[in-house]
Amino acid sequence: MQTAIAFIFIFGSLVFFHELGHFLFAKRAGIMVREFAIGMGPKIYGKTHGETIYTIRLLPIGGYVRMAGEDMDDSELQPGYRVGLIVNEDNIVKKIIFNQNNKQLPDLLFLEVERADLVRDLFIEGYDEEEKLIRYSVSRDCLLVENGRETLIAPYDRQFNAKTVGQRAMTIFAGPLFNFILAFFIYLLIGLFTGVPTYEPIITEVVTNDPAAQAGMLAGDKVTSVDGQVVEKWQDLAAIVQKRPGQTIDVTVERGGQLVNLNMMVKEIEQDGQKYGQIGVRYESPREFNPLKAVVFGAQETYNMTKKIFELLGMLITGKFTIDALSGPVGIYKATEQVAQYGFVNLMNWAAMLSINLGIMNLLPLPALDGGRLLFFGFEALRGKPIDRQKEGIVHFVGIVLLMILMVVVTWNDIQRFFF
Repeated sequence: MQTAIAFIFIFGSLVFFHELGHFLFAKRAGIMVREFAIGMGPKIYGKTHGETIYTIRLLPIGGYVRMAGEDMDDSELQPGYRVGLIVNEDNIVKKIIFNQNNKQLPDLLFLEVERADLVRDLFIEGYDEEEKLIRYSVSRDCLLVENGRETLIAPYDRQFNAKTVGQRAMTIFAGPLFNFILAFFIYLLIGLFTGVPTYEPIITEVVTNDPAAQAGMLAGDKVTSVDGQVVEKWQDLAAIVQKRPGQTIDVTVERGGQLVNLNMMVKEIEQDGQKYGQIGVRYESPREFNPLKAVVFGAQETYNMTKKIFELLGMLITGKFTIDALSGPVGIYKATEQVAQYGFVNLMNWAAMLSINLGIMNLLPLPALDGGRLLFFGFEALRGKPIDRQKEGIVHFVGIVLLMILMVVVTWNDIQRFFF
């Protein structure tokens, strides 16, 4: 149960911040956002505030921000429709009602539609009950009511495709951007509450009978140099030792304010067909509580994790990893279960890594992903005109199908790996 709660909280947070990026920059650009959804599939909760409905959906596998002008969102009234109108004191239409029993609404003005434009010119024209042709202006915040369901019309200047390439690109890019920002804040909070690791090369523990112990190294020793090479960080010591399997090294440590020279033979270990050096010490970095350094720590950790994920992605592209190494929701759930056993801080580190991973994956220039849409915006900027929306829609649809197939394959691999 705890794993399920942790998984839903982490995954929900990642999706929320991703969609929040899209939402805020859409609003900033003046785009009408019809729905802000966490989850996919059937709606289990919804609340309307302003012009947006905020929903939670059944399947915790993603989310979306539905913007006006996307996915055949344009409101159209076809000639011949019989509609009921509610107008204000200036005779401007505030509500258009159709496809329901209008006899229950005696105060309506009835009209048989001849022409209507609810996007650009904002008018409706038709014949009243006396067969007289009449034209009404339509309010920018007019409501369409179909079978009892209300929808706010979206004038063209409020639609996604009416905005500049830069505004649309920033709206789409903001989703992955907010995943990186979330990761930064997670690392920042870790640095603030647990301290920033200094990585001073101070030995935490010496393993009995290993080279370091045999040479006389003690817990608390601070390594200052190896074979005359200055050691400032723990990573410096680890890198030198790993490259010297089977070799003798001279290690200088600071102990009680004095320098002590130690001579030891580096132990040779083999892993994945490669040989590494090891001297038999354990390390846990000292930590410093400093708000400014916590900010730097947050930025460094975000950068380092981003770099590491790109390296792994490169290995996948070059074939060093196969599709079997990928994990879907099942694999992430099982990994979350394992990480949660090591405490809250490790769980937060895991959440930051997943947030960066989500941001990077969404920026890949693949159809249906944010990166794919950004690629089309790039083509539009170069051509000076947009690519045909129908053709772009087909490309994205194919991309969605391929991604769903990949998701099924990865999920099946996860199930076989963990349950069979």
